Amino acid sequence: MAANALLTQKYWIKRLRKMRNATAARFFDTRLGRRLLIESIGPRVLTMTVDAGDHRMTFSPSDYIGRKVFRKGHFERDHVDRLLAVLRERGLSRKDSVLLELGGNIGTQTVYFALSGAYSRIVSVEPDPRNFPLLQTNIRQNRLDGIVTPVNCAAGEMAGEIDFFMNAANHGKSSAIRQSPSDIKISVPVRPVAAILGDLGLEQSAVGLVWMDIEGYEPVACRSMTELMKRRVPLYMEFTPLFYGPDQTRDFISTLASFYENCLVFFEEGEQQMKVRELPGGIDQYDVLFLP
Repeated sequence: MAANALLTQKYWIKRLRKMRNATAARFFDTRLGRRLLIESIGPRVLTMTVDAGDHRMTFSPSDYIGRKVFRKGHFERDHVDRLLAVLRERGLSRKDSVLLELGGNIGTQTVYFALSGAYSRIVSVEPDPRNFPLLQTNIRQNRLDGIVTPVNCAAGEMAGEIDFFMNAANHGKSSAIRQSPSDIKISVPVRPVAAILGDLGLEQSAVGLVWMDIEGYEPVACRSMTELMKRRVPLYMEFTPLFYGPDQTRDFISTLASFYENCLVFFEEGEQQMKVRELPGGIDQYDVLFLP
């Protein structure tokens, strides 16, 4: 009798454990469950990889972008889709051209662009030593080596090195401009855009789009690619008056207006076409597509 009771007890313990695990699995596959799970992972876990359907993405679970990928399955993929739709509608999409991506991060947008087939080649420039190996991994594991070339440097006016400030909680907020007292200062290589393209044997005339998200360093990067701007290559950037300050915002708008006349601004409430010289300087941040 005692042996039978023990077997019965073990059976129910095993069954209850299976029920518990099945319930937990269903919960942790919800948005809330994934959020609780990713935020509970300790510092010993350095990277994670998720199957996002048409691609895989490897990321750091301690990073803001990685946590977004884990919870939602993507990071702002809708921004890439939106931009590509606008370029197609306006006849600005060139499949035989090169996408120059300044601020590749871990390769989220890089992979989305590559999977779209909109460009024959992508050059993804990323200076952060934490992001760059993940960018390489995400290119390799999605078999995009023949399309995407990663470049480990910042884009600036002169070749050399610059101070770079690494944000601990959000690697996408790391920048050549200090944004938080807790940022860790390091040195990273910097090269002008023309030199980056030249080293890869690419003519500037091959570039069909510049995508730029470099956390306040946009004015400096633009000064290193005046030839592209003279050609009025479509230029998409995160425009951040909050980082530039009033004087630099005004000067930057004036510089951009000397190359581009019209732009499409992506506000939260929708898109609005306007003259570049009329770009608002009193809004902290918004995305802009400068039109040929």
